[in-house]
Amino acid sequence: MSATSPSSRRAETCATDQSILTPTPSEPGALVPAPGTPAALPFGMAILCLILAGLGLRPTIVSIGPILPDMIAAFELSHAEASLLTAIPTLLMGLLALPTPRLARRYGRNRVIVAALIAIATAAVARAFSYSTWTLFVSTAGTGVGIAFAGALIPGFVKAEFPTRAASLMGIFGMALSLGSTVAAATTKFLAGESGGWRAAIGFWALPALFGVVAWLYIQARDRGRTLIPQAAIHPLPVRNPTAWLIAAFFACNNVIFYSCISWLAPIYVEFGRASTTAGLLLATFTLAFMVASPVFGFISRNEDRRTWLAASSGMAFLGILWVSVAPTVLPFAAVSLIAFGTGGAFTLSMTLPLDNARTHEEAIAWNAFVILISYLVGAAGPVLVGMLRDLNGGFYVSLWVLAGVAATMLAIGPFLRPSLTKP
Repeated sequence: MSATSPSSRRAETCATDQSILTPTPSEPGALVPAPGTPAALPFGMAILCLILAGLGLRPTIVSIGPILPDMIAAFELSHAEASLLTAIPTLLMGLLALPTPRLARRYGRNRVIVAALIAIATAAVARAFSYSTWTLFVSTAGTGVGIAFAGALIPGFVKAEFPTRAASLMGIFGMALSLGSTVAAATTKFLAGESGGWRAAIGFWALPALFGVVAWLYIQARDRGRTLIPQAAIHPLPVRNPTAWLIAAFFACNNVIFYSCISWLAPIYVEFGRASTTAGLLLATFTLAFMVASPVFGFISRNEDRRTWLAASSGMAFLGILWVSVAPTVLPFAAVSLIAFGTGGAFTLSMTLPLDNARTHEEAIAWNAFVILISYLVGAAGPVLVGMLRDLNGGFYVSLWVLAGVAATMLAIGPFLRPSLTKP
């Protein structure tokens, strides 16, 4: 890896999405090109392949929201059970963050990525043909496994192949992830109406993953015969560092809000009297505003002490959720955009905080691994909690106030996230 300044290293970490928040750019034992080895493919082809892969990593999660009421009726699910359709993939993103590098070391990074993309497509089709709750949840887990592995390893490919252009490529990959989310949120309900039901609509999102398979088979073919060397092991996890726990807590709160909105925003507005198509557009607005906020906050937050922007982002999320809780029918697109812009900014800042507190690249990787593990495990509980509260109270108002409390917790944590001043 070429030498870079601390600010450029932070920029590389900023330009990401929730799925690419992983410790894998320097996986222990991962194979990378030896010094002097040329890039495996032209820069333009790398962009195309990253876009094709990124477009397929989020639709199988986001497409659930617009058609969740239909699936609840079809399988006679409680709202708590329905929340598992989002919670399971989110949980797997956290659980599989640590073992993924070992799998890549044994079988090869590109092979694992190809297998992961195939798993997403196969599981999406299997879910479309599910006629029991058991097969529904198993196929959902299959999509989660594929998303976890591919999302963890693709950033490693970027940093290994194009270390001097990692920031720009990761930004493009993150935009592709968010674009896939936005398109899925906006069109899934329409597809269900045009195809005669939710099954064809949910199965449709296997196609983007298959395009990613084709792209990564091309990359794998280009990599054959290249000289590769193993990378060094990463730093131990900072389990005894209080600041690491605070960063993980802040990021966990943000994930609770994000994945709760991805799961329940459309059903919430259906219950508030909006048409299903409009509710889907509200979800698409959420993913679009999130996509815009990530690079914006990465650009404006240039000092290592990011507490001002942490307060701004978490404050926007809090005010947006409060808006929906108090006046859900008043300018809902503006309220949803405010929540998304806040959570999108907090996401980018959360992924930058580990670098601000790490002395070396390996230590930063370990901090990222720890933060991702904790934050995604906790974040997976968000959709489940919202669903359970909906079952208990017969509506979403209590759930919304709980999410407002989570955003307030982010505000309270922010002042304690001053970076280490002993870093060289």
